Amino acid sequence: MTPSVEPPPAASPLARVLEPSARMPVLFVGHGSPMNAIEHNAWRLTWQDLGQELLARAPRPQLILCISAHWLTRGWWLTGMDAPRTIHDFGGFPRELFEVQYPAPGAPQAARALAQVLRSPASGAALQVDENEWGLDHGAWSVLKPMFPQADIPVVQLSIDYDRPATEHFALGRQLAALRDFGVLIVASGNVVHNLRALRPEAGVNATYTWASAFDARVTQVVASGACASLADFRQWGEMAQLSHPSHDHFLPLLYAAASVEEGEVLRFFNTGFQKASISMRSMLWGLEP
Repeated sequence: MTPSVEPPPAASPLARVLEPSARMPVLFVGHGSPMNAIEHNAWRLTWQDLGQELLARAPRPQLILCISAHWLTRGWWLTGMDAPRTIHDFGGFPRELFEVQYPAPGAPQAARALAQVLRSPASGAALQVDENEWGLDHGAWSVLKPMFPQADIPVVQLSIDYDRPATEHFALGRQLAALRDFGVLIVASGNVVHNLRALRPEAGVNATYTWASAFDARVTQVVASGACASLADFRQWGEMAQLSHPSHDHFLPLLYAAASVEEGEVLRFFNTGFQKASISMRSMLWGLEP
C-alpha cells in the first residue's frame, strides 16, 4: 500500500518567497496540436479571453505552476532556472511554429521552496530541482502564450514521473492545493482524450468516435459530481480508456489539477469539442466565482 504523505506546513518555506493571497483558481487545459499556439482558431481565442478574465477578476498570479504532458521523468522535478528556454519538442510543423518564443522568467527561489514543501507520495522524499536542462515545453508555452502574452509572470514546471501509479499523481496533486493560497496559479496541460493514431484531419469540432465521446462524457460526469479521486481509476474503464489513451501521459495532468480542488468549488467547462476526432479539447476551470 502506498503510504499517505502529508507535506510540511506550506507557510514556512513559501512565505519567504511568496505572499499569502486569496485562493487562486485551477486550470486544466486541453492543448491539442502545437499549431493551436499560432492559428486563429476557437481554441486559441478562448485561451486569450480566459487569460484576460483571470487577470481582471482573480488575484494576479505571483507564480504559474504548470504540469505538462510533455515533461516525463524518473522522480518528480521542478524547473529552477532563471530564464527557462522555449522548447520546440515536436517535428514536421511550419517554421513559424519553431520561431515562437515565450520568454517568461523562471523562479529559482520559489522552485527551491516548492521542493521543500512537496514530497514524493511513495517515499516522502523532497522533489528535485532542475537548474539547467529543461525549460518550457509546448504543453506549457502553447497555452500560456495566448493567455498571458506579456510573459511577465514567472513560470515553474512540475514534471510527471510516468512510471508511478495514477493514485500517486493524484496524491501529489492534493499537496498542490496549499500553494493556491500563496498566489500560485496551477495550469495543468494535457487532453481528456488523446489518440494520435486515430486522427481524422478532415473532422469538424463535433465529429468524433463513439469510444472517445463515451470517455469524454465519463470524465465530465466524474468531475462535475466532485468524485475526482475516482479519475485515478481511469485505466479500469475498459476499451474506451484504452482507445482514448494508448499511452496515458496526456491524462495525468488532469489528476494534478482535479486533486488540488476542494469540494464545492465553482466549476466551468470550456473548449468542449474535439480536434481531428481523437483529441478532446475539453478544459476545466475551478474556483473562479461568477
